[in-house]
Amino acid sequence: EVQLQASGGGLVQAGGSLTLSCATSGFTFDAHDVGWFRQAPGKEREAVSCISSSAGTIYYADSVKGRFTISRDNAENTVFLQMNSLKREDTAIYYCFAEETQRYWGQGTQVTVSS
Repeated sequence: EVQLQASGGGLVQAGGSLTLSCATSGFTFDAHDVGWFRQAPGKEREAVSCISSSAGTIYYADSVKGRFTISRDNAENTVFLQMNSLKREDTAIYYCFAEETQRYWGQGTQVTVSS
């Protein structure tokens, strides 16, 4: 059974930091690209960051470049998202995903940034 368990969300003040984790199982983690989307209230889900299976290619949305860092630990089948200098507009539910020939989704973790 494929499982992606996101954690690490919470309430933080603007300018603060959080680190999201997504622990996975049930598929060949190191063969999959992995990353994060987010969905704010009333908005469509948007891609935040993605890291390729080899970690050789990394994507960041323009809105998070320079503030967020994605990483993966293939030994632990886990992907991380270090979020610094958080802004109110980063408030959203963050979903991790894994993709090779199909995309798997985690259940989401809430990030709320207060002013």
